[in-house]
Amino acid sequence: MPVDHVIVATTTDSEEAARTLAAGAVEANLGACAQIVGPITSVFRWEGIVENAREWRVEVKTAADRADPLVAHLTEHHTYDVPEVIVTPITGGHGEYLSWLVTETRD
Repeated sequence: MPVDHVIVATTTDSEEAARTLAAGAVEANLGACAQIVGPITSVFRWEGIVENAREWRVEVKTAADRADPLVAHLTEHHTYDVPEVIVTPITGGHGEYLSWLVTETRD
């Protein structure tokens, strides 16, 4: 089954950085809507040490054909050396909203 819509998620170390990433994605027509969740606590291994960090998650809803350019945009504008950027398919939802996602990601 082809996927037409996705959520692209990343995390960052401040609300300001999350707002910048979210606004940049929407302004570039790479995402129709971005939501910021946080703060959250992330536990991860970095350079051999288990770390705990306060982060904010940015979730960008977009058309599937905009996912790769959005991933590139988030990676390029991110402050982390190796940012988490994950694409998750949307397999259903409100049809009008999903159509809006596509419309809003076109120039």
